[in-house]
Amino acid sequence: MGTQRTVYIAGAGIAGLTLALALAKFGTHVVVIERNAEISEFGAGLQISPNARHALDALALSDAIAEKSFEPEGIDIYPDGHEAPLQTLTLGEAARTRYGAPYAVMHRADLVEVLAAATRRFANIEIVFGVEDFSVAAKDKGVEVRFTEAGRIDRKGAGFAFVGADGVRSETRTKSLGGPTPAYSGKLAWRTLVAFSALSDVVDLNRTSVLMGARHHLVIYPLPHRDAVNLALFTDARERDLDAAMLRRTPGLKPGSDKRLAAILERAGETWTPWVLSTVKTPLWHKGPVGIIGDAAHAMLPFQAQGAAMGIEDAAVLAPLLASSPSAEHAFTRFTALRHERVDKVQALSEANGRIFHMRWPATLARNAVIRAQGPMGHFRRLDWLYGYRTRSEPAS
Repeated sequence: MGTQRTVYIAGAGIAGLTLALALAKFGTHVVVIERNAEISEFGAGLQISPNARHALDALALSDAIAEKSFEPEGIDIYPDGHEAPLQTLTLGEAARTRYGAPYAVMHRADLVEVLAAATRRFANIEIVFGVEDFSVAAKDKGVEVRFTEAGRIDRKGAGFAFVGADGVRSETRTKSLGGPTPAYSGKLAWRTLVAFSALSDVVDLNRTSVLMGARHHLVIYPLPHRDAVNLALFTDARERDLDAAMLRRTPGLKPGSDKRLAAILERAGETWTPWVLSTVKTPLWHKGPVGIIGDAAHAMLPFQAQGAAMGIEDAAVLAPLLASSPSAEHAFTRFTALRHERVDKVQALSEANGRIFHMRWPATLARNAVIRAQGPMGHFRRLDWLYGYRTRSEPAS
């Protein structure tokens, strides 16, 4: 390649840091610009399915992730206030055997810290915090990047490419690429963490649990590393009600006859944080030497737990292309061809799951019959295309 390539990345979240690490392995010089004053990640838990774990393991992160994550034995499905699980979907060792990597859960902040710690081992990765007012322009077969650091230091640099990993409200997408603003999904996420002891008699904390009801569902999984249980409750909400909802610390959901849900809501109390769920759909992922990945390109509903996984996959696919392609535009064109169809399919699956989880009677009768009939291994057969995927920079011949 001659001189060392420099790639600028906007955003020090999961997708951005994964890309930085993947590029650094190829000897690329990486500059990550981040608006926050330090590494930070909103939210609570996330699920790392085998497809994402393969990409992270390729970055030598397996041991660090294993120390701070948990592999649930399965997923207990409780529809419509059932006292016992309608079905327990198998995970644990069966997932490891089938896909060559585990299905794990962990705290989002722990994953970000694992990634950040790994970046500190590379002299060719620079992370600049407190960035304001960045701008990107195509110049000399590359990019010219300008930004203000910590409100007082003006910086300018030239690079091979600029990648926006700056999330659902990406300025790279809206300003540099002229792409759309995010669209409100009609749903809110309510998140909190509670102590293990608070729920030990309510659900099996060796597993993930999903409680489904009319127009809502609750996902529960343990985070033993933090001696906590992650709760993520998803409810329907009209856009005109969002301002009032964002001021509350309780979902205000009436559990009806669902005694398990009632107990969980009572024990969690007023500790919930609401989060507006928005999505991004755009055919334009790049223009010249500027591109986007992760939520910036395809923010999706979390109802297949694949938002972070898709960003991780993006990074693993894009890095070797940026390291070896004759131009950034060529790299982004190949990346889009490799990723768009898969991401569209995952987005559609996530949306469909939202409708299925929130069904009302009598549609729930057919849904529950299908869940029962598929058996404890049915989800593997249905999702082999998703979990069995391994990232590559070129399509199979």
